[in-house]
Amino acid sequence: MGGLVLSMAMERFPENIAVAVFAAAVMPGPDLTYHSILEEHSRRVEYNMDPMYRFDDGPEQAPTYISFGYNFLASKVYQLSPPEDLTLASYLGRPFRLCPDQDKMKEEIAVTRGKYGLVRRVYIVCDQDLLLMEGLQRWMAERNPPDEVKVISGSDHMVMFSKPLELCASLEEIGRHYCS
Repeated sequence: MGGLVLSMAMERFPENIAVAVFAAAVMPGPDLTYHSILEEHSRRVEYNMDPMYRFDDGPEQAPTYISFGYNFLASKVYQLSPPEDLTLASYLGRPFRLCPDQDKMKEEIAVTRGKYGLVRRVYIVCDQDLLLMEGLQRWMAERNPPDEVKVISGSDHMVMFSKPLELCASLEEIGRHYCS
């Protein structure tokens, strides 16, 4: 969920950010809400492999948290990453809240042209990402155009593990271009 956190930081502290880099991340904008991205994402990805659900509001209510199991991580998130990174992730994974307070969520992640829109953005497409598939990444970039789109070929969702040298080179290039 790094893209949401980055967007919130851009909205709150635009004067402190030279360039925001979204790598295989959700990228909401003033005209592209997080909820519309979730709707588009739910049309593209199946989560039926081995999730574990928590029902904090009781078994009759909708699940409140989801944890992704090893098979899901291995086939959709870390499929091109080194096996030791997948193993570590499978041990360190934490439940993800499914249905937070919708009104508070809308308020927390709302971004504006007057703040978020002041920050230059680069989107790095990870073309073998099976969690936020390439089509969804490009869909977000089309509806909320960043200053630049880069592609790291052969990278899964965890680009920092599957293609670390390429990611580092891209970040260095972005830094030279936008931060000098």
